Amino acid sequence: MNDEIRVFFDAANFATVSTINPDGAPQSSVIWVKTDRDDILFSTVKGRRKHRNLERDPRVSIVVFDPADPYRYVEVRGVVDMIDDPAGELIEELSWKYDDKAFQEGNPDNQRVIVRITPQKVVMHR
Repeated sequence: MNDEIRVFFDAANFATVSTINPDGAPQSSVIWVKTDRDDILFSTVKGRRKHRNLERDPRVSIVVFDPADPYRYVEVRGVVDMIDDPAGELIEELSWKYDDKAFQEGNPDNQRVIVRITPQKVVMHR
């Protein structure tokens, strides 16, 4: 990923991540994201559909577009690794980026994970 592409993911742009359901159908979710060098990070809760899909099949596609020009967008296809985030540090950081306030977990029993996408293909549309 180059700096121009990182700007898309590091700005407060919402991204759409797509995973693969057990029947092969796509499942998409709008998420908060950030980059860590060439990787893209997001937070999710263990047991949710995208988490279960990623445990079974780590392939993803993620798209983010420029709100000022929606025809300008980036698609990244890659694979994920997941690590536990018991303190919810990533979702807290992303909450300040997107909402400018502390994150309030809806269910205290939720167990958060950090999803790290390692890009295999990156396409920018202008």
